[in-house]
Amino acid sequence: MSKPATSALDKKPARSPERDAFYQRLLRSNATPLWEVLSELVPALPKPRCVPHLWAYDEMRPLLLESGELITAQEAERRVLILENPGMAGSSHITPSLYAGLQLVLPGESAATHRHAPAALRFVIESQGGYTAVDGERTTMYPGDFIVTPSMTYHDHGNPGEGPVTWMDVLDLHLVNFLDAGFAEHHPQETQPLTRRDGDASARYGANMFPVDYKSGRRATPVFSYPYTRSREILEHMHKNSPLDACHGIKMRFVNPATGGPPLPAIATFIQLLPRGFKGAAHRFSDSTIFCAVEGAGHTRIGDTTLRWKQHDIFMAPSWMPVSHESTGDAVLFSASDRPLQQFLGIWREQAPLPA
Repeated sequence: MSKPATSALDKKPARSPERDAFYQRLLRSNATPLWEVLSELVPALPKPRCVPHLWAYDEMRPLLLESGELITAQEAERRVLILENPGMAGSSHITPSLYAGLQLVLPGESAATHRHAPAALRFVIESQGGYTAVDGERTTMYPGDFIVTPSMTYHDHGNPGEGPVTWMDVLDLHLVNFLDAGFAEHHPQETQPLTRRDGDASARYGANMFPVDYKSGRRATPVFSYPYTRSREILEHMHKNSPLDACHGIKMRFVNPATGGPPLPAIATFIQLLPRGFKGAAHRFSDSTIFCAVEGAGHTRIGDTTLRWKQHDIFMAPSWMPVSHESTGDAVLFSASDRPLQQFLGIWREQAPLPA
């Protein structure tokens, strides 16, 4: 690909003693010249601080289990290992706008009920009977399930099973904190009371029907659990009955059934099937994206970096870097990004496929 021409925005005026002296006087007045920073504030192309990176689950799982030996769920509030992008070290960012981590709940443990302004999703990796409860309804968690906790909804987690329960958290907390709009509080009780049966939200809102008097007070989905068994079934149906996309294979987006929009206002979620031997064309997009391998193995080329992944590995692609996926056997990728916010602002871009 040819290198883009240098933009006029990338050029800075020449420095001189008179100008430098003027800039110093500006600083004393808490002002600064735009022309000295214009190329950083208004870049010709995205200049992501984050870098392509992969977190191998085989490496992270022992560390996660070790954390369970060192600190209790009650002490930690949430026992989570933050997935921190090497390009933004020390900032708790996996992308400029999103936070991600791996959470552990051991057998017999529970995590206390709380709520907060950031919206969250849970993508389940290991679970033998673990659960999440959201606003009075509990759902059992199975590997590959996608569960949401909208902004300011009470939620807690527990593990009555035998093995560890682990999942990937993704939150829009950096967006919330950027706006100085972060709030959090505990429930008056250690564990919120259950007011609805398991599966109630899915029955009410997940079957192409809604109660006649339904009124939404929020933009997040009223269906808070998206089972993987259903997602996988749909991917297989689409594979048998639709042509493959040159870049994505078979890719589906999760939706809020009340609006057709994303399940969470600022976080988009997708799932895609890369059939055996798939070699995707390169494409790029302006939303930095987090991927988790649900099934299979393959590799993804991001810019000049090739990341080789297998089941349960997590990796990320920064904004506007060319991305191409290849699978060995059948593979499934879950992904999340801040695409809805970019689309709402009218700034989201995609180029697919890229010219050879």
